[in-house]
Formats: sequence, C-alpha cells, structure tokens
Amino acid sequence: MSPTSETAQGGRRLVIVESPAKAKTIKGYLGPGYVVEASVGHIRDLPNGAAEVPDQYTGEVRRLGVDVEHDFQPVYVVNADKKSQVRKLKELLADSDELFLATDEDREGEAIAWHLQEVLKPKVPVRRMVFHEITKDAIRAAVANPRELNQRLVDAQETRRILDRLYGYEVSPVLWKKVMRGLSAGRVQSVATRLVVERERERIAFRSAEYWDLTGVFATGRTGDTSDPGTFGARLTAVDGRRVAQGRDFASTGRLKDGAQVLHLDEAGARGLAAALEGAAFTVRSVESKPYRRSPYAPFRTTTLQQEASRKLGFGAKATMQVAQKLYENGFITYMRTDSTTLSETAVAAARAQVTQLYGADYLPDKPRSYAGKVKNAQEAHEAIRPSGDRFRTPAETGLTGDQFRLYELIWKRTVASQMKDAVGNSVTVKIGGRASDGRDAEFSASGKTITFHGFMKAYVEGADDPNAELDDRERRLPQVAEGDRLAAEEITADGHATKPPARYTEASLVKELEEREIGRPSTYASIIGTILDRGYVFKKGTALVPSFLSFAVVNLLEKHFGRLVDYDFTAKMEDDLDRIARGEAQAVPWLKRFYFGESATAPGAGGGAAPGAVGDAAEAGNGDGDHLGGLKDLVTDLGAIDAREISSFPVGDGIVLRVGRYGPYVQRVTEAEGETGQRADVPDDLPPDELTVAYAEELLAKPSGDFELGTDPETGRKIVAKAGRYGPYVTEVLPEDTPKTGKNAVKPRTASLFKSMSLDTVTLEDALRLMSLPRVVGTDPEGVEITAQNGRYGPYLKKGTDSRSLDSEEQLFTITLDEALAIYAQPKQRGRAAAKPPLKELGTDPVSERPVVVKDGRFGPYVTDGETNATLRRDDDVETITPERGFELLAEKRAKGPAKKTAKKAAKKTTTAKKTAAKKTTTAKKTAAKKTTTAKKTAAKKTATAAKAAGKPAAETD
Repeated sequence: MSPTSETAQGGRRLVIVESPAKAKTIKGYLGPGYVVEASVGHIRDLPNGAAEVPDQYTGEVRRLGVDVEHDFQPVYVVNADKKSQVRKLKELLADSDELFLATDEDREGEAIAWHLQEVLKPKVPVRRMVFHEITKDAIRAAVANPRELNQRLVDAQETRRILDRLYGYEVSPVLWKKVMRGLSAGRVQSVATRLVVERERERIAFRSAEYWDLTGVFATGRTGDTSDPGTFGARLTAVDGRRVAQGRDFASTGRLKDGAQVLHLDEAGARGLAAALEGAAFTVRSVESKPYRRSPYAPFRTTTLQQEASRKLGFGAKATMQVAQKLYENGFITYMRTDSTTLSETAVAAARAQVTQLYGADYLPDKPRSYAGKVKNAQEAHEAIRPSGDRFRTPAETGLTGDQFRLYELIWKRTVASQMKDAVGNSVTVKIGGRASDGRDAEFSASGKTITFHGFMKAYVEGADDPNAELDDRERRLPQVAEGDRLAAEEITADGHATKPPARYTEASLVKELEEREIGRPSTYASIIGTILDRGYVFKKGTALVPSFLSFAVVNLLEKHFGRLVDYDFTAKMEDDLDRIARGEAQAVPWLKRFYFGESATAPGAGGGAAPGAVGDAAEAGNGDGDHLGGLKDLVTDLGAIDAREISSFPVGDGIVLRVGRYGPYVQRVTEAEGETGQRADVPDDLPPDELTVAYAEELLAKPSGDFELGTDPETGRKIVAKAGRYGPYVTEVLPEDTPKTGKNAVKPRTASLFKSMSLDTVTLEDALRLMSLPRVVGTDPEGVEITAQNGRYGPYLKKGTDSRSLDSEEQLFTITLDEALAIYAQPKQRGRAAAKPPLKELGTDPVSERPVVVKDGRFGPYVTDGETNATLRRDDDVETITPERGFELLAEKRAKGPAKKTAKKAAKKTTTAKKTAAKKTTTAKKTAAKKTTTAKKTAAKKTATAAKAAGKPAAETD
C-alpha cells in the first residue's frame, strides 16, 4: 500500500527532518496527506551561558549547564533562535494524527529526534523513520517500516555532549588565565592541535644530511620503440658489494642511523667514481620479474572521501562535507557520515550493471566484491557513500554542475570501480654491473612495471598525499634484456641529495592520522579541523597545516599539566568507553563520575555520589599509572604549579627567547641586569615556527623599534616621533604631560601612517609634518563645496561632501591641483568599478570552472577570482607564496557556501508588515496600550539577560 493511500485512511502525518533542503526533497516523494517540516538542526541543547540557565539552578550548574552532583543531569534549553520554529512545529503537530521523526540515522540524528519528542510532547503516535538515501523507494519504505527511538544511541550522544561540555568549560578557563583570553580546549581539538605542533617540533629539531649517488643512462644497442625502449635509466645501489646510502638511512639528526652498514658518498667521492666509470663495460647481472596485481579500493566512507577530495579536487574537509550534504539532501548520494565500506545488494547489482554497460563483461569479476569494515567501533548500520538508487546515474545524467558534479563523479567512479576486476601486469628489476678504472665494482639498479590488464584502473585510480609519489596506473617500461647482455653507458652523472624534514600535515593527512590513532569520530573531523583553524591554533600555507606560536603555548601547558587529556592513547580509550556505553556494555553515570571526580570517586560500574576531592593529588590524577580515567575537577582546581611565563616561553638560541604574549608572539634578548626587560621585537603572526632561526631573530631585533625622535614642530613646539605600531609604522606628536586625555576637553595627538614608500629608517621631520597636515584642502568647486585630499584605510582619495573619488598614488595627496580634482569629479562615478588593475599573480586554470584564476587587489584586500567566484585571502595567506592549489581550494570553499543571502526580501516584507500593521491599528489600539507595560518589562529583562550572557559565556566547548 502506498503512503498516499495509507494517509487517506490514517489521517494527516507530520514528518520532521533536520534541514529545509531535505524536507523539500522528501515532500516530493510523499502524498498530500503528509506535511514535511524541518527542525533546522538541534532545537535544544545545553545552555551557552549562565543567562540561559533557568532560575531554579544555582552555583556550578549555572556555570556548566550540568548538575555534576546529581548524576550529571544536563540542563537543556530551547535555543533562542529555534523558539519560533518550535512554535511552528507544535502548531503543525496539533493538526496531525501521527508524528514521524525522520532525522539522520546516527547518534546525532537520534538525539535530535529524542529532543523533538521531549519538547513537542506529542499526544499522537510517534514513529522513528530512518533511511540512508533520499529516493522515492527509500522514503516510502521508511514510512512503511518505522521503528522506535533507540535510547542507547540517545544516551551515548548525551554522554559525549556532557563529557565535551565538562572538558571545554573546565579546561578553557585555565587557558584564559595562563595563556590568553578567548581560547578553547576540546577533547579532540586539543589532541589534533598537539599532532600538528609535534610535527612542527620534529621539523625544528631536524638537521638535513647531504648524500650523493650516480645516475646512469644505458643503451641496449637496438632501435627502441614504446614496447621495447632502446635506453633506460638506472641508479647506483652498491659499490664493492656495499649498499650506497639513501635518505632512509639517515636519522633526523643528520647522521647515519646506528648500525647502518652503508657507504656514504659525498660530492667528491661521487664525482670521482663517475669519472672512474667513464668507458667502463657494463653487463646485465640479473633480471627479476614478478607478477603485479592490484585490487580495487573500497567504496568511500567519510574519511576516505575527505582525503580523496583533498588530493584530487583540492577541497578542504569542511568544503567536502558541505558539498556532500547538498548531494545527499537532493537525493544524489547516500548518507555521507558513515564508517562503513559495505554496499547493499541493490548497490552491488547497480554497480555491476554499469561495469558491464560501460566497460564490458571482461571487466566484471565472477562474484560480487565485498569489503570488510576496517574502522573500529564502526557507527550504526550505514552503507558506504555511493550514488543513490537501484540504478546509478552517470555524472552526465545528473544535471549537476561545478563542485557538486565533481564530487558526485568522484563517488560514482569509486563505487563502480569497487566492483571491477583486479589490475594485473608484471614488475621487473634489472641489475647492471661494471668495473671502474680504479678497480671498484659498481652496481646499478632499475625497476619497471607494465600493466597487461588495467581492470578497475579504467574507472578510477586513488591519489596520494605525497605529490612526488607514483600513482598506481603509471607504467615504467624497461627494455627486454637478459642476464649477461652487454650495455653501453651513454651518460653517468653524480647527483646530490638532501634529506627533508617530515612533511607538515594537510587536512587529508591529518584526517588519516586521527582515524589511524582512533581519536574522535570520523564524522566530526571536518568540524575539528575547522575549529583549530578558526581559533588561530593552526593556519594554512598552501595546503599544509602550520601551527601558530599560540598553539605551542597551549599544547605546552596541556602536556605539562593535563598530560592525560592530550595523550593519544587516553583519548582513544575514552572513545572505546563511549562506544561501550553506546552498546550497553557500560553505564554513563559511573563513567562520568570517575572521569570528573577521579578514579577513587566510585567503584567501576557503581552508582552513588562522589566526593569532589576523592583524588588528592592533581598530578597523580592526571598523569599517574593505572586506570586511564583521572579526576578532571582536581586537575583544574590545582593551578598553583603552572608558571604562565614559563609555558609561553621557548628558547631560540644565543640568549634569545620566543614568548607568546597577550598581543601576539615576540622575541626577547634575555638580560640579567636588574630592572631591564631586554631588547624585544614582534614576530609576524604568519611566520612558520620552524623558520624562526637565531639569524632571523637577530634580524628582527636589529630592526628599528621604539620611538624615533624626528625633531620639533616649529609651529607648536611639540616633539615629533616615529613609531613601529602593530598595524604598521606611523608618526605622531608628543603632547605635554598636563594635556587632558579623557573627558570632554580631551586632546588627541595628531597621528598619521607612513606612506608605503616610506620607512622608519628614512622618514624625516619634513615628511612627518606633511603627513600630519592631512587631510589637505584642495579648494572649492563652483558651488562652494570644499574638496579635500585624504589618506584612508583603502588608500588615497578625494572627498567632496559625501562624494569620494580614489586617487592613483599617495603622492597625489600633496600635488593634486583644484583643476585636476574638478576634472576627476567631472567624470561619471564608477561606483567601485574603476579601470581594472593588473592581477597581482596568475595561478593557472581552475579545475572546476576551467577559467583562469588570478589574485587581485580589492577594496578589502587581496582575493582570488576566476571571473565568476571571488574568495578573499585569509589572514595566513600571502600573495607572494600562495599556490595554485590553495587558490582553487579557497574558490571551492566559497562555492560550497553558495551565494550570500540577500536581505532585500526582508525589507519588502517589512514594508508589507507595516501596511498590515497600519490597517490593524484602530482595532488593536486598546490591546497595544494594555500590553505596553508588560512588553517594556520583558524587553528590559531580555536586555539584562543578553548582557549577562555576553559577559559570562566561556569561549566554546567542542570535540
């Protein structure tokens, strides 16, 4: 029986989903007896501040939003921005005969459904409707086969939420007191930050090693072709039977690893050997051939999709999930937050059908392929991410464009390829030997690979994190040679190499690392990376994630005083425990008590209260042996041992220290002289920590800093000084000491920024007086309106009343005449569309729009554009160093967000409302008068609450 005909008999049904886009798609698949409405995400959550907590709660409950003394009962409040939506849902429910909660089938979705049921308090039957793809058949099957709410999933999500609230709201204030206001800590975000910081520490400690070897080009003497090349390259591997050192033989100290029995060639040794091998006779010593076989990759799950979208499409994790969400909600792919690589029988049949249709029966294996899940504690019974439906639409059939098309194509290719045959071929290793003129024996080696049947590679080849890595479908053909064949050396060259520091994490490789360490949930990785970027703990340099100096201070504090909270194994074990709670193998309340109050607070698995001071020593609770659950409360209470200056100080060398201050990082030369602070200099916020060498620190300290006295203003007699400010160099006058600085008689000193062509080293008193004379009156127009030349935030300009016009150069501020100014004003105003400036940098062709991408200088700073989409460069991006990949990524993120919301409709709505109000004015005058006093009181109360909330809200708590 179809849902429509069921409705005719069963009355009206209200279906609630999370998003309006999802509601719109589902509505099209259900009959007229169904009302589909969105909750617009969570409607209820823990309070964001004390002002949101109901009045009956006091003390710690108001601060945390959790009653830790009474079984960690959470205090839930309806989000302020969701109250109108809740009201609408209640009105719709009042007219309905049945309620279907159709939120996502995971912990988060189950929790949203539970909160909806708790808040709406339905008096009609409630059904839990679940599906993992939005197609007509899937939606109708979900209506016909509802289930009950899964309370275990709800409890598991609630436990995670409480845990993250306690972690965030207890640890973040420690960072405020000891490092800087506004910082945040989180169960997974702090560990992710530590990973990035540790990688940078490795880079700082790294010492490069130089090593040399030889490359030879050998000829067979035959005329070559594509199947049998006449020449091939080989690399020196051994001298007199001793292996030649390669990069893998060196430690990060720049020295050979202990026990490495290898020959370390330097430049002189390599060049000498190359010269000795000139004219030597070479023969093939061995030919080893092995069969090559490569199986297809498993279908995508959340993390592998994020990694591949980063490698192949240049998407960040956040952009990938935004695009995937749109594809899911519009019925193109299955649910995109999944740990599973399993395909349903329907999906396997669809994929196999397309293999036969598109590639032929030769590419279809005899039996369907199945993929066992590799993710520990894989969440729920989801499928892998795949095209939706029982017949996959090819990318061309979808009608999609831009980023959605590209991501769908990636998912479609991967899914189809997963049901294709293996790629097979042969791998060959050839060893060549020769004797040098000085008697030394040299052995070279060459490796080749040929693919005789491409199999799944016809459809899809996985990318690599290392840009220098060879992809699976790359062939390297060697000539057909046999042992004993003579070869001629056409060229032998000495090659120098240097070991490289470990590569910084990219979003893709950080996601992979977190998953391999079993830290956090894969579905949260995109938001975690977004958080550490937004908080300023990490910034991007190209696609690499670079830790800020601020993150070094934060991680330093957490490692020294909250060791377990950022311990990788501890965080992974916490994840195990949370999954045990989800499976019903452990209880939430006893577990939370042990985590918050300490190991001795309650016996494992037992209930009852706990004394807050059950664990006496904070260090023992945080870093002792035994059970991995320590007492968070004691850790954050005992802060006496934390030296704020020490945890924010890092030695650079030669008596120079890097410190993280309230206003940013700076270097300081340490002095033992009493009362002296030592020489200081600000460090650029976007400087990668591994680039802060002693030499660069000396360079920063040598730059002019402090006040430079330029002379005295002859008109006022005041001293004029030049200063280095945080936002650039400037000049100012020094006011007498008795000058009022506050109140209505306050006097502000004249101040002016230096022109771009000026510097503190060269600026003169004359320059300073000219700068401080601005704005300059150029003259008046024929109507008597004054025209002035001014220097503003966006450059030099003319101002006449409210009409401003840009000038071409700063020098024009002093040279432009009235006639020239009037000529500029005689031209039509271009309203921000002046003659286009030449691009600052060209980045190549965008892979999505296939249009040239350039960096331009805009009113609000530099931005990248392909002519269709504009994306402003972030704080950590630099015009000189931005890579094409970073430019494409910024454009992809901007496209994923969609066009900016317009407010014109709201304005129109206001006008309409105003008319309606006017029409009703006479009939409602008495009611308005009666309600006036009450409304005023409510408004006043609301303002007070808002102010309190703004003052008392912690930074954030997040995974």
